[in-house]
Amino acid sequence: MNAQNGIRSASADLSKLGIQASAEFWNSAIAELESIALEGGMGRRASSGALAVNTGEFTGRSPKDRFIVKDELTANSVWWGDINMPFEGAKFDGLANQIGSYLSGKPVYVRDVYACADPEYRLKIRVIMELPWSSIFVNNMFLRPSVEELETFEPDWVVLCAPGFRANPAVDGTRQHNFSILNFGRKMILVGGSAYTGEIKKGVFSALNFILPHQRNTLSMHCSANLGEKGDTAVFFGLSGTGKTTLSADPNRKLIGDDEHGWSENNVIFNFEGGCYAKAIDLSEEKEPDIFRAIKQGALLENVVFKPGTDEVDYTDSSITENTRVSYPIEHIRNIAVPSLGHNPKNIFFLTADAFGVLPPISKLTPGQAMYHFISGYTAKVAGTEMGVTEPQPSFSACFGKAFMPLHPTVYGEMLGRKMRENGVNVWLVNTGWSGGSYGVGARMKLSYTRAMITAALEGQLTGVEFTEHPIFGLWIPTACPNVPSELLNPRSTWADKEAYDKTAIDLANRFNKNFEQFASNASNEILAGGPKVGALVK
Repeated sequence: MNAQNGIRSASADLSKLGIQASAEFWNSAIAELESIALEGGMGRRASSGALAVNTGEFTGRSPKDRFIVKDELTANSVWWGDINMPFEGAKFDGLANQIGSYLSGKPVYVRDVYACADPEYRLKIRVIMELPWSSIFVNNMFLRPSVEELETFEPDWVVLCAPGFRANPAVDGTRQHNFSILNFGRKMILVGGSAYTGEIKKGVFSALNFILPHQRNTLSMHCSANLGEKGDTAVFFGLSGTGKTTLSADPNRKLIGDDEHGWSENNVIFNFEGGCYAKAIDLSEEKEPDIFRAIKQGALLENVVFKPGTDEVDYTDSSITENTRVSYPIEHIRNIAVPSLGHNPKNIFFLTADAFGVLPPISKLTPGQAMYHFISGYTAKVAGTEMGVTEPQPSFSACFGKAFMPLHPTVYGEMLGRKMRENGVNVWLVNTGWSGGSYGVGARMKLSYTRAMITAALEGQLTGVEFTEHPIFGLWIPTACPNVPSELLNPRSTWADKEAYDKTAIDLANRFNKNFEQFASNASNEILAGGPKVGALVK
């Protein structure tokens, strides 16, 4: 066995995992890993300096192939169902042994990192990988220990990532040949059969979404966060296409992080990660200058297409996937908070792209409404976004990240409500979607107006404004906002056909409450009262 350059903990030993590698690359320099990938035909250098790779069969996560080992730690705490599917401990052990054998005789890439910028909640992670560019991704996405910390590094959790290993479903207990499995008893994650690096990132995120709320009384959140000049923290929740990354990237505020955070009992907001994993489709310097400029040497591009005969990426080309991605260390962004911490947020924003044109462009929520809408996690799909979608369709993802939440959504919702009350936090629902009618009739809200509304909320300019209650959703709508036409604030007034608005609003309200039926038995009366008044759920 040939140990390669890189800092290796004195007690590190892969043989404990049944791995006898032909070469071990421990915490190798990024330039070295790039060279290995390029020389091995595993990637291509873009004109920006970034390494571009293709993840093969899987260009996104495979939620139906994500499992959690059911044991004494998880049996009565995990929210079992189509998202959190149980897996046998013995089958997990068998797969772990098989992966150890599979990686033996091959070069193996090891990266020691940690999650959680707050040292009190730090989780040390050792990721053992088959591919050199997976190690670049892990270096980009997680927090990087110092040289001294690496020399004495002892992991809390271990991740084994073997894209070339294929499970046998009939024997191994998986659905198909690929899998992502969490074992809280062994503190281990297995990723096999898929080279999509997001499986590593979201596997660790899922682990933290169990550990922090269940064991550390800390709220874990799928959100972005930034910091104002006066030290005020803002948090942004939102599903894909709602503007979470765009609106949290504010030139007048420092970015804490763009995706995953904790909110501790010590009143600290802390980033889980050390980097960003941004969508790259249709990316341009004009639209997203910070992300565009972050794509340089050290960044990793996934599944992008080059312009013919050049090394220049065509970000408009979705022929491989709509889910083109780039990962980069957070230091590639100029305006960041160092360290990636903030104190209790003054304002929280729930972002939704309501294609029905029903919800106000900005409204203030009571604690009960905040919990209800947080657990609902609403946005809408529009025609053309998916096969068969010909008109707006509601899309609900509990806690704005259902696929990564091992506990029941009401656990996270109750924690959010308690923190709101204890700290006097304002929660705003911001509709970045349609106004004046549904998709195809109305127009999408101008980004400049949305930014003005968020700025007004952050700067306290809505404090003395009169609010009116939405008759169906019960949301509190400001009657005026600086730099925004007042007639846009009440959605019903923007529709030419008021009866059509009422009918559409009632229909959407019923869909909200229909979706919430799955959570009702675990929800408090305060949460249930936070929903729409049409067809409202009661106990």
